[in-house]
Amino acid sequence: MEIQKLRILGEASQYDLCNYVSLNQENFTSKNLPGIYHARTQSGCQVPLFKTLMSNHCTNDCNYCINHCHNKFERMEFSPDELISVFLHYYQNHYAEGLFLSSGMPGDADRAMENMLEVARKLRLEHEYGGYIHLKIIPGASYDMIKRAMNLANRVSVNLESATSSGFDELTSTKDYHNDVLRRMKWIGRLKKRHPQLAPSGQSTQLIVGANDETDQDILKRAQWLNKHLDINLSYLSPFQPIEDTPLEKHTQPEDKRTPRLYQAQFLLNSYDFSSDELILDDNGFLFLDEDPKLLWARSHPDLFPVEVNEASFKELLRVPGIGKISAKKIIAARRTGMKFTKLDDLKNLGVVVKRADPFIQLNQAHQTTLQF
Repeated sequence: MEIQKLRILGEASQYDLCNYVSLNQENFTSKNLPGIYHARTQSGCQVPLFKTLMSNHCTNDCNYCINHCHNKFERMEFSPDELISVFLHYYQNHYAEGLFLSSGMPGDADRAMENMLEVARKLRLEHEYGGYIHLKIIPGASYDMIKRAMNLANRVSVNLESATSSGFDELTSTKDYHNDVLRRMKWIGRLKKRHPQLAPSGQSTQLIVGANDETDQDILKRAQWLNKHLDINLSYLSPFQPIEDTPLEKHTQPEDKRTPRLYQAQFLLNSYDFSSDELILDDNGFLFLDEDPKLLWARSHPDLFPVEVNEASFKELLRVPGIGKISAKKIIAARRTGMKFTKLDDLKNLGVVVKRADPFIQLNQAHQTTLQF
């Protein structure tokens, strides 16, 4: 029975993202180790987590979710001690280095939170576990429950799911966008400002791409708002997947390139100092799928290029396709030592994607290419 719980509740947790990679592929190890998931960090490292639902009982009617309250299937849940036992077995045998714990909502948000908090509390205080814990905050949870979760977890998150209130209403009738979700996210933000030691890794959130009529412009506007007001630098984007026996089982999936393009655009807004007005969208508010948004912007501004690498500011370097934040910093640092860039290999050694950057730069006042853009 315990293995059955692991498989069912572990598999049901795959739709809660904690992955940086834009393809959003949940990488579960094997059927022999249900619930073990490899999360990829921004640095590219893979970290095995024990990732599961506490319970698949749920009173919400989210149209995209297998745990939709009207679904008829066997419901089950872990007791806190059962889940702790499984996690410690995985942890002590080096199968997992951390815990990502979520849950359905069996009637009351605080009841679901209480069970998850009991797991985290016992791990911290009774088993002296000092490793990584990510707790999913249940929409509608009380302020006290959220504060307790932040005191126990390294990271907390609330799934926003939609960029707009109207888009949220397309997905569920049992949750309120502003009160149950956004309000809770704001509480987390305020608690974090007042008590920086709480949830030291901060909060994250997730938006579903393609489950409703929201445009890319809607999604990027919300992601930028989350960055500005809640310090969420990267909102995880989950491409909608139709699931059998849900109200949206016949809804079409978004095109494969849509989510990766949205991630690229989100990086431009939140990390590369682009404004939303600078992103190039079609007449319906969608990104062009066949073109990297940074490359498309650069090609649309020939008056700003080529950039002289030996003289350009950090901000100007960031606008060059193929030059990221790390390579731009390395270029600035090298110039301060007196280095003069004269050939493309000098840049390649610093991590610049020279094939992409080549048409947009010059070195020592000379173009290195005959490529046109």
